[in-house]
Amino acid sequence: MKKIFAIIALMGVFTFGMTQTASAQDESADSAATEQVDSAAVDTAAAPVVDEAEPVDAEPVETGMYKDIKTKFIEGSAGFMALVAIALIIGLAFCIERIIYLALSKVNTVKLIEDVEDALIKKNDLEGAKAIARDTRGPIASIFYQGLTRMDDGADAVEKSVVAYGAVQASKLESGCSWITLFIGMAPSLGFLGTVIGMVKAFDDIQAAGDISPTVVAGGMKVALLTTIFGIVVALILQIFYNYILAEIEGLTAKMEDSTISLLDIVAKYNNKK
Repeated sequence: MKKIFAIIALMGVFTFGMTQTASAQDESADSAATEQVDSAAVDTAAAPVVDEAEPVDAEPVETGMYKDIKTKFIEGSAGFMALVAIALIIGLAFCIERIIYLALSKVNTVKLIEDVEDALIKKNDLEGAKAIARDTRGPIASIFYQGLTRMDDGADAVEKSVVAYGAVQASKLESGCSWITLFIGMAPSLGFLGTVIGMVKAFDDIQAAGDISPTVVAGGMKVALLTTIFGIVVALILQIFYNYILAEIEGLTAKMEDSTISLLDIVAKYNNKK
């Protein structure tokens, strides 16, 4: 959980900085435009008329997708757009934590099985096999270690221990996925809520103006559509990460089951050799 909170804090600082930078750039652009107009008026009044106008270097204007997204984010009502952004940040934090956990859970299962089999069958070294499983990271190695610790109780005890601990490790792999699904459903819901509130604002503007012209309702309708768009985009992003995480969990679960069968075969060979 400490990793999740750290990721959330970093992403929150980044989003807050992006919003503040956008606001500062807009304010500086407005002030610069005002200063240019004032200075132009003074220069026009003071300077003599010149037939040929001197070329003026135009300041570079920020363009691109980042500028468009930032502009639309600011225009889409700070309250609901901030809620949608928070849902994206927290959801991505859980996704990143799961991806890192699953990446660290992967090991070379073929080598692990061969090392354990060599220690038990060829060297007849149970403690050495336990050490190999204990020093290897990942759920498969943990299952091996739990099974090897029950070797003295018989093959049935090993099998029960492996099956029970395998279920525990599978639940650890799926830990946090329910939170991801929560934010997948929450993001578009917040967008739709912003849509409803934007529509109410549009009708309030119509009632206040006593007119149904497009200019009256444009503001509320724009907020409504922008919150919906951003909510759906956030849900799509989280859904992609969630499906990737599910695929990784399924792959690890399949390897756990195959490795469990291999361990039981090794235990049977070891008992027959004794």
